[in-house]
Amino acid sequence: MARVFEGFYAGGSWKRTGKTFQDLNPANDQLWADVADADVNDVRATIQSAQDAFPAWAELPFTERAAYMLKIADEIEKRQGDLVAAIQGEGGGWFGKGMFEAGYVAGVFRAAAALSYAPIGEVMPSEHGKVSMAVRRPMGVVTVISPWNFPALLTARGFAFPLVAGNTIVLKPSEETPYSGGIFFAEVMEAVGLPAGVFNVVTCSRDNIAEIGDELIENPLVKGISFTGSTAVGRMVAAKAGAHLKKCCVELGGKDSLIICEDADLDKSAQTANFGSFMHQGQICMSVEKVLVHEKIFDSFLAKFVERAAKLKMGDPTTDKSNIIGPLINDKQASQVKAQLEDALAKGAKAVLGGNINGRFVEPTILTGVTPDMLIYQNETFGPVVPVIPFRTDDEAIAIANDTEYGLSSGVMTDDEKRGLDIASKLETGISHVNCSSVNDEPHIPFGGSKASGVGRHGGRWSMETFTETRWITLDRGGRHFPPMF
Repeated sequence: MARVFEGFYAGGSWKRTGKTFQDLNPANDQLWADVADADVNDVRATIQSAQDAFPAWAELPFTERAAYMLKIADEIEKRQGDLVAAIQGEGGGWFGKGMFEAGYVAGVFRAAAALSYAPIGEVMPSEHGKVSMAVRRPMGVVTVISPWNFPALLTARGFAFPLVAGNTIVLKPSEETPYSGGIFFAEVMEAVGLPAGVFNVVTCSRDNIAEIGDELIENPLVKGISFTGSTAVGRMVAAKAGAHLKKCCVELGGKDSLIICEDADLDKSAQTANFGSFMHQGQICMSVEKVLVHEKIFDSFLAKFVERAAKLKMGDPTTDKSNIIGPLINDKQASQVKAQLEDALAKGAKAVLGGNINGRFVEPTILTGVTPDMLIYQNETFGPVVPVIPFRTDDEAIAIANDTEYGLSSGVMTDDEKRGLDIASKLETGISHVNCSSVNDEPHIPFGGSKASGVGRHGGRWSMETFTETRWITLDRGGRHFPPMF
């Protein structure tokens, strides 16, 4: 039976709206929930609620804010089943993906609690004998616009660290996953008794998302913006934030490569490629979208890769936990993947596995013969279709990997760690992993990309640096003299 959420969460209570929108299961188009459809006036009032709550929250002892983070983590773990069901039901995720995500989210808040005990500044030398300090202070209202692919994980990462630093939050989850990316967290915050207005969630349909998005960036009370999503939208968010001289952290798309050297463990490499390419149907910003394989091991690697990928079962993840490959999130995404696949096949690529598309369900597909003139070589795919491309030298592999506007993540498989680090150091990505997949994350690390993959870093102290203001404060003890004529 579908759930009904007729209100959004603001100022510590649920505010009813005149309209709702449908939250559908992408696997079968069944109604998963009716969700409150807020308008721009609702958003303005919510931002004001966050502003009203800011002074008291910022002045709260750090130990008390840390205690709230630990309560939030415990409450999330109590509600793990609800979160996993939502990740499957509204996001099309595999059961195992939901379990991982739900478990990870609690860890984000524990990492945030721990970071509360870290230094928040430094004492610097002064030629005048002053006590000269660089200190960090919360900014005020931070808005968070979160995505649908890992809605709980990426939402939590977007706001937990700014929140514990003393900022107040207005969150707008994706209209594709309004519960797992938003309403779920409102329920958690209400349950733990977070002070009213400190954390707020506004949900809206696609119809008024542009107007609401502008308000979340341009409202004068908003001091910082956290965005995770597509590069196209991220460019607009960063441009609008820049026009208003506001801090923003935008984590965007990727065209990530996994480089497999001739000395790599073939079985481990095949498993790494399989996970990186097809986890959550390839709908991860860090997904492996190019597998680059040394020509000496190309055929043997390809056989192992195909063998593994062929075992991945496709189907509705809400009816069978063994269905690992679920649907793409919507018809638009399926059409994009179909267009890239058809373009590649028309230009001479060969599907050595898969290639069939049924609605939003795309078979795990492995391509050979992919060339730079194909859409799938340059554009982010965000689906379970991956080319395997041979290379002769490390320099050639590096050149292919860097031949994209994106620069998020990468992986290098080799038995020679020095070689792996040398290759990683030359890749134009914000993240690189030797002997592991490009799909990697931990709550306390600096997560983000270069080039068209984003600006700034989420995670740990890097989030704290982004969503706090640095102030120089001095205490003079009589050493600073002025010219006598003054």
